[in-house]
Amino acid sequence: MDSPNNSFGGSQSLVALAHQLRRYKPPPTPLDDDDDPEEPTTGESAGKVVSQVGVVESAAPISRDPVRFKPKRAAVLICLFEGDAGDLRVILTKRSSTLSTHSGEIALPGGKAEEGDKDDGETATREAKEEIGLDPSLVNVVTLLEPFLSKHFLRVVPVIGILNEKESFKPAPNPAEVETVFDAPLEMFIKDENRRAEERDWMGNKYILHFFDYETENKKFLIWGLTAGILIRAASVVYQRPPPFLEQNPIFKVPSVLNKDTVLP
Repeated sequence: MDSPNNSFGGSQSLVALAHQLRRYKPPPTPLDDDDDPEEPTTGESAGKVVSQVGVVESAAPISRDPVRFKPKRAAVLICLFEGDAGDLRVILTKRSSTLSTHSGEIALPGGKAEEGDKDDGETATREAKEEIGLDPSLVNVVTLLEPFLSKHFLRVVPVIGILNEKESFKPAPNPAEVETVFDAPLEMFIKDENRRAEERDWMGNKYILHFFDYETENKKFLIWGLTAGILIRAASVVYQRPPPFLEQNPIFKVPSVLNKDTVLP
């Protein structure tokens, strides 16, 4: 897999993690052989990737007719680094309170693919630079996870990257999009501590929505929905063990024809 930075530095544990993750292969999904995944058929107006609920693509049976279902593609960056205590941490953002949608919610850096992006890694790192000033040359992209479908059926590809030199990253949030940049321990997303869940229903299908409470430097953050779902899956892959709770794995049937009003719950 191509990376913005093909060299890799850091501690031996990060080097070992990079090698481990490069060997990871996400499970095949129904759209993997779609020759043209770029055509949007839904009405997600904002380019940013935030959603109340997101499901792994394999949990949503999809029409095999590419004319009828071609979700717009997006990517988010799961940027990992080693904290001062030796723990593995992930960079997160709090969206600007002035945004018209999803204001103040927690998200991973990311957004829709643009013409010229050579792959999902470039989409994720480009968006991270635009949103928080993270230089792509500092990020070693090591693997992709299975795509998630957002509530507006945006196909979101989680990209795992490792921050080579954390001291070189000086967060510079774009005030139009991001209010705060912070980091959290990745392992918290496969633990029951500081987690709560709600069971909800959509068209007779029950699903679980996870909420994680995190506090740092006297600031409290609530991480939930699509972001929480992606981080649960990322932590499971990185630590090579499942969470001690049921993931959000409903069996949603994607409608054959989508319009701007078609959404998951």
